[in-house]
Amino acid sequence: MSTLKLPDGPQTHPWVQTFQWLANPLGYMEACAQRYGDIFTLRIGPVFTPQVFISNPLAIQEIFSTEPKQLDSGEEAGIKSPLLGRQSLVTIAGERHRRRRKLLMPPFHGERMRAYGQLVRDITEKVTGRWTIGEPLSIRPEMQAISFEVILKAVFGLEEGSRYETLQELLSALLNPKNSLLQGMIIVFPVLQRDFGTWSPWGQLMRQLQQIDDLIYSEIASRRAKPDPSRTDILSMMMSARDEAGEPMKDVELRDELMTLLIAGHETTALALAWALYWIHHLPQVREKLLQELDALGENPDPSAIVRLPYLNAVCQETLRIYPVAMLALNRVVKSPLKIAGYQFEPGILLVPCIYLTHHREDLYPQAKQFKPERFLERQFTPYEFLPFGGGNRACIGMAFAQFEMKLVLATVLSRWQLELASRQPVEPVRKGALLGPAQGVPMLVRGKRPDFQRVGV
Repeated sequence: MSTLKLPDGPQTHPWVQTFQWLANPLGYMEACAQRYGDIFTLRIGPVFTPQVFISNPLAIQEIFSTEPKQLDSGEEAGIKSPLLGRQSLVTIAGERHRRRRKLLMPPFHGERMRAYGQLVRDITEKVTGRWTIGEPLSIRPEMQAISFEVILKAVFGLEEGSRYETLQELLSALLNPKNSLLQGMIIVFPVLQRDFGTWSPWGQLMRQLQQIDDLIYSEIASRRAKPDPSRTDILSMMMSARDEAGEPMKDVELRDELMTLLIAGHETTALALAWALYWIHHLPQVREKLLQELDALGENPDPSAIVRLPYLNAVCQETLRIYPVAMLALNRVVKSPLKIAGYQFEPGILLVPCIYLTHHREDLYPQAKQFKPERFLERQFTPYEFLPFGGGNRACIGMAFAQFEMKLVLATVLSRWQLELASRQPVEPVRKGALLGPAQGVPMLVRGKRPDFQRVGV
């Protein structure tokens, strides 16, 4: 390991640092930033390799623009997950990663993505159509139901039936553990990954995962047996895609990409939507301004008109700024000696662009703790100042799709329903595995349908 001086950081035992990071990530990062500045070193598990947390935009720009042969992510950078597998886009690196990313980009952009607009609205109307006026509800599970169905129909092309329902049930149990801190520790520390039967946490996780795998491989096998060129779902596109050598994706590669999309693409969007609905109803002036903008489009506006609305876009961006669902961009491992922000880093050091701390810099975002969508109408932020989806060669592949879905779901819910928060108490962010979600799932009350929609019988 390098003998060069690393940026300052806590001198407490790595186990103490790891516990503080797992138990209270925001408080711990903010305390470190206050004491050590916008570049500091932590030693957190499982191997306690120095991890340099960076919230300086110029340094983040250097990281995102450095060649992958010098600085890259993937398994070597500690990105390992028993849920995603070893063939996922987030775990592979180098030339393999570049080729796979190129192969997977088309379904998430342009006309292919826009074709899902009506599907998103229909699913939102179906899920919210089950709401009862006068009844309380927790908004996060409702948004989870919408984003999950979007993923299963747009990505898998699954229609409702036994396979769909079983997969929904299993994934819900996997993504909503009774003890998220315990599951987080089990995934972070390989030493805890011991199968002592169904009563052990790791044993339960492995059995859930095996059942999910069985369903995914069955779906892939049935598609291979009966190819249908008319299908437009993302799984069908991935199965028909060929890389630069003319090779199709293997079953295990398809499985790992599908799990990545299911886990990273469904839970993240659901949490972002829950946060957005919280802020919109916490601040009545934001809701009023949004409704004026939406109502100006008239009845049944085209999805492309919705996604271009400036204030709706600003609300979504401010939601992703103040409590970014992913607190950190993917770790990068130094592969050859490298100078970033005046520090010399040797191979093996991990560099961690910190999304949350960057988004809370007072020099970029004055009154950073306040929800102010107008800041995104007043100025443009660079990809190194506003980075909710990471950046560089590791920017989230579903970034455009996630924002498209988020805007359409919010527009559909707000146009049709009158909601209010069940409590005026601020909702605090809590760790949801590797993500940042609202405590208690945002309790709300369904007050009724908006008058315009009552009149037309929607």
